[in-house]
Amino acid sequence: MSTRTSALDALIFGVDVQSGDIRGDAPSFALVAFDGESLERDVVTFRKLCRLIRRDQPAIVATDNMYELAADKDALVHFLRELPSETKLVQVTGDERPEPLSRVAARHGVPYGKDSMQEAEAAARLAAANVGYEVSAFTNTTQIKVSRGRSTGKGGWSEDRFTRRIHGAVRTRAREVEATLKDVGLDFEKDVTEKYGGFSNALFTVDGRPAEIPVTTHRSGDVRVEMERERRDGIEFRPLAKRRDHVLVGIDPGTTTGVAIVGLDGAVLDVLSTRTADTAAIIEWIIERGRPILIAADVTPMPETVEKFRRSFTAAPWEPASDLPVDEKQHRTREEGYDNDHERDAMAAALFAYDAHEDQFERIARKVPAPIDRGEVTARVLAGGETVEAVLDDLLAEDDPEAEHTEHTARELTREEKRIKRLEAQVNRLESHVEDLRETIATKNERLAEYETELSQARREERKEARERREITRVERDNERLKRELAAQKETNEELSAKLERLKDLWRIDHSNLADVAGDNDLVSVKPISQFTKGAIAEAKERYGLAKDDVILLRDASGAGRSTAEALAATEPKVVLKHGTLSDAADAVLFAHDIPAGDVTTVDIQEIDDLAVARESDVNAVIDEWEKRAEKRQKEQQEAMIDRLISEHRAGHGESD
Repeated sequence: MSTRTSALDALIFGVDVQSGDIRGDAPSFALVAFDGESLERDVVTFRKLCRLIRRDQPAIVATDNMYELAADKDALVHFLRELPSETKLVQVTGDERPEPLSRVAARHGVPYGKDSMQEAEAAARLAAANVGYEVSAFTNTTQIKVSRGRSTGKGGWSEDRFTRRIHGAVRTRAREVEATLKDVGLDFEKDVTEKYGGFSNALFTVDGRPAEIPVTTHRSGDVRVEMERERRDGIEFRPLAKRRDHVLVGIDPGTTTGVAIVGLDGAVLDVLSTRTADTAAIIEWIIERGRPILIAADVTPMPETVEKFRRSFTAAPWEPASDLPVDEKQHRTREEGYDNDHERDAMAAALFAYDAHEDQFERIARKVPAPIDRGEVTARVLAGGETVEAVLDDLLAEDDPEAEHTEHTARELTREEKRIKRLEAQVNRLESHVEDLRETIATKNERLAEYETELSQARREERKEARERREITRVERDNERLKRELAAQKETNEELSAKLERLKDLWRIDHSNLADVAGDNDLVSVKPISQFTKGAIAEAKERYGLAKDDVILLRDASGAGRSTAEALAATEPKVVLKHGTLSDAADAVLFAHDIPAGDVTTVDIQEIDDLAVARESDVNAVIDEWEKRAEKRQKEQQEAMIDRLISEHRAGHGESD
């Protein structure tokens, strides 16, 4: 299937099953692309059909049976969800009870043949002529969900910090979505779930279709944004061609304007509530749905805003004897669907107006013969105050040219004069209404400019206050952190002081020569390490720290290799006191780094909790002893090296001889 070949805006796909069945394997479809002038034909698989729909985004996908594209209701809903936002699925043969395609094509003068490609072409041409019903499974409400993009399990650092970061990111993205919806003026409701550090999710219910919402579905790091239209309880069929019948209109004015359209049979045809549409947009919406013969309000006297709408259509007014009570409005609209109180009030006004005129409508219906438009007669009787007989005479005279010819006298002239006067009066009313609207627009523009100035000032003040609040919050947070750190340091200091006092008491008990202990200050701290392993060294670092010139006690010196000895040597201890025997590799590493190592049995060590102390003289004795051994060991190594060099030299001279 090639790309679009016409510059026309509307592209329509006509589809019919070529072979197979959507419930079976690999069905094929006849596809006709119609742009109002040219036709393109192809046979495609279901997958390719979906791909072409996503690529070309036709205005309509037309078929004679919607279940040729879906195996059941759930599959149909899935198909509708995958359609582009501006693409409609249209069943050209009717709604719940479709007619044969051949009959519909014949009624509208569209070429028809039994071949699948011909049926697909007929469906496309019928849809282009506004024949058929749009198939819908979704309302005009969209849900936007902002949630976590990953689990709050262990991150690369502490779990609390990781969780707080994710929830903070969700809250930030939710606020961005909320600001975007406010900027474009969309009505929405927000429901958030607060968690540690921010939000775990935020749900926005927006009055609008996804195409009208400047938010996209995506996943980025810590945050995921999903959009989904609200599904209806069932499948709804809406006619493409909207008849402009005579209707009754109920209006509830205010910040949010509610409008309801009711037919002459008392059926609710449509309902609207809007905060953003102006008077002209509402009038256009009403005109698209019918010709109003009566405008109704739910309060008395009729509000000036509703009166302006009535004058715009030259319609009859209706208002109740007193303001309609809420319970009566709820009871009268109990079988109808509405989204808010404004739609309910507008609907109640129109339905109560219908109740007040129901008998009159029935009398008119009984008197009007079949060829005459009952709505036209009702409109002239209701709005113009004419009798049914006079209206029928006028309409029948217009339809009968002979009668019109025979009555080419003063009576004909009188009727024409009446009509001219009526039109002149209507023109005067419309001109007056236009002036009123202009004055209203000028006043509203002035108020709007004032509001914008106030809003700009308020936003500046709000931003200033927000910056101050953020700074205060930051300072308070830092203050709390410092208080916690100070308390922890005080607690640690108290613990260490208590341990030191206990160590001093222990030495006073075990040593009679108190002057040596206290007066000469002949004490050094000893830091124990349970085993000569990397894990034990790391645990000691974490527990009380290992620094340069520390006295280290290895409770078990056996088993250490070169890398473990290197880890200990990196802390640059003053001396290593050990229980047990060092391995040759570990001993060589410590010797290479000039770190003394000696047997702990020659040193008197006292321990309490995690701390230990020893006499500095005992420690120095171990160091002196090691230095003697080291000097001897170094001499031995030098002698061995000299012997090796002499041997190598002699071996070299012997070979040369």
